[in-house]
Amino acid sequence: MEEKILFVVTSVGRMGNTEMDTGYYLSEAAYPWKVLHDSYDIDFVSPEGGKAPVEGFDLNDSTNKEVWENEEFYNKVMNTMVPNEVHPEDYKGIFFVGGHGTMWDFPKSTEIMDIAVKIYENGGIIGAVCHGPAIFYNMRLNDGNYLIDGLKITAFTNEEETHMNLETTVPFLLESALISRGAIFEKDDIFKEKVVIDKRIITGQNPASAKKTGEKMLELLNEINED
Repeated sequence: MEEKILFVVTSVGRMGNTEMDTGYYLSEAAYPWKVLHDSYDIDFVSPEGGKAPVEGFDLNDSTNKEVWENEEFYNKVMNTMVPNEVHPEDYKGIFFVGGHGTMWDFPKSTEIMDIAVKIYENGGIIGAVCHGPAIFYNMRLNDGNYLIDGLKITAFTNEEETHMNLETTVPFLLESALISRGAIFEKDDIFKEKVVIDKRIITGQNPASAKKTGEKMLELLNEINED
């Protein structure tokens, strides 16, 4: 049986009380999926299950188009599992796709956090890109400590949020929030590729970092499987 990875996407399709649409960011799912799919069976889960809202829907991007038109990807992202359908012991890793919607539901999704902690404490890896690291804000290990306390990570930066004029729309600034949980936050200039690896946690700063985040996940998964 092919080993499995779990992709997590947001269920939120609207930015707070605004009229602005959001969801998971397509390229942040498509690029890592393409990298990992040949080696792993990939499932999708979201906090509410079912059809996941999508933003950044650019099919002029050849990878986005290829993956979106892949029947397996499309069916899974249109029919995401609910958390209680997931068996954490089945997965070697979990990947949190970004998109602004995550800022509203990931930090409240205790069931998703529990799944991630079980995978991690079972020796699996955690990947997250852009706003995907919003899941870390309230994620604690079984010893009660925040998962990211003392770890090097990256995520969508305060400067990037301000550049998009969304700093007062999002419920909190992700960079500041993660630092408040003890993270050692690393970053590059806005919208530049940046990937950080610490222990079994791999994070990417922004959409430009999605492919490399997937590649580093694959490398680490292969290393773990060789041990």
